[in-house]
Amino acid sequence: MAKRIVVTGVGLVSALGIGTEESWKAAVAGQSGVATITRFDTTGFACRIAAEVKGFDPLQFVEKKEIKKMGLFIQYALAASGFAMQQASLPITPDNAERVGVLIGSGIGGFDVIEREHTALLQGGPRKISPFFIPASIINLAAGYVSIRYGAKGPNSATCTACSSSAHAVGDAFKLISRCDADAAICGGSEAAITPMGVGGFASMRALSTRNEEPERASRPFDKDRDGFVIGEGAGVLILEDLEFARRRGATILAEIVGYGMSGDAFHITQPSEDGDGAYRAMRNALADAKITPEQVDYINAHGTSTPFNDRLETIAIKRLFAEHAHKMAISSTKSMTGHLLGGAGGLEAGFSVLALRDQIIPPTINYETPDSDCDLDYVPNQARPARLEYILSNSFGFGGTNAALLFKRYSE
Repeated sequence: MAKRIVVTGVGLVSALGIGTEESWKAAVAGQSGVATITRFDTTGFACRIAAEVKGFDPLQFVEKKEIKKMGLFIQYALAASGFAMQQASLPITPDNAERVGVLIGSGIGGFDVIEREHTALLQGGPRKISPFFIPASIINLAAGYVSIRYGAKGPNSATCTACSSSAHAVGDAFKLISRCDADAAICGGSEAAITPMGVGGFASMRALSTRNEEPERASRPFDKDRDGFVIGEGAGVLILEDLEFARRRGATILAEIVGYGMSGDAFHITQPSEDGDGAYRAMRNALADAKITPEQVDYINAHGTSTPFNDRLETIAIKRLFAEHAHKMAISSTKSMTGHLLGGAGGLEAGFSVLALRDQIIPPTINYETPDSDCDLDYVPNQARPARLEYILSNSFGFGGTNAALLFKRYSE
């Protein structure tokens, strides 16, 4: 009999709030976390807006002497993991430590540290480079720090698959537990790429919205007037457990994870193919993994980046897989509120999916004002919607044609 894997904790840090319930409450309320960039001087930048995490004090989550040893993405990962562990009340002891894994991904890692230390090199020479430069910036140190903090000695890994990174981390953790390599996992992703090079690089690709005068209206997935994505930052972390492991300790169960699909486009480094084939196959594989039919899915938390290509092609993929049911189910993009967390997006949106199942409510796609004939599904425009939710699919697609889909189910005995 196949193992059942459940979610017992969700930890969120986003532009909507520092903390799980803060972020979720703002998402349900349809608030925008996008504003003018404050992190650096944007003079000369085509894009001057982002979804920054506001009021983050690392001292609330990290000892003062440790802060200089870690990039901001690591600090966000520690904060989100703390919120998730607190909600799950997961005890890690010498008896179970080797059975608890940590899988936390990031698409970019310590851009802030890389830029800072490069400046130090140029201004003062190699002796000015911090001895903490490498561990503060490399992607796997988010998982490393989390495992050290909690004493989790099980499988330890970091996915780096662009905007699918944290969805892959959650899916990989699900499979680790399914094949008995762990009993529980701290999994998800983190990103902090709102830096001059991060924003400037995406802007040079013409991928970002330049609606600089009205930032809260800039991220508008599936809307006809969308002009690019808004870069966001933060972290999303889930606690996954084998159901029997969770039951033995009396854990509160938020939802069940039942499917994981992956695929590769094998088409182009940044664009999906015109038939949305990679996205279609990732979703198809997630449903096949769970052994359910397309008609059983009630809601999709879409990748929904607010770029002309993604939203149209994701819609095509959804219609190809779900056929007539595509017009009956709900779809929304929470990136309309949080911006695009890049490698952290899948973790944040998996968390939102779990909370939607818990509370039986669908977060909206805000800024949906002008329908696009190429995007003609129900995108839950502008206001959250109470609904009976049994299965939720969460999509994440990344540069290089790397795709992931996670399927969650309302928990019942």
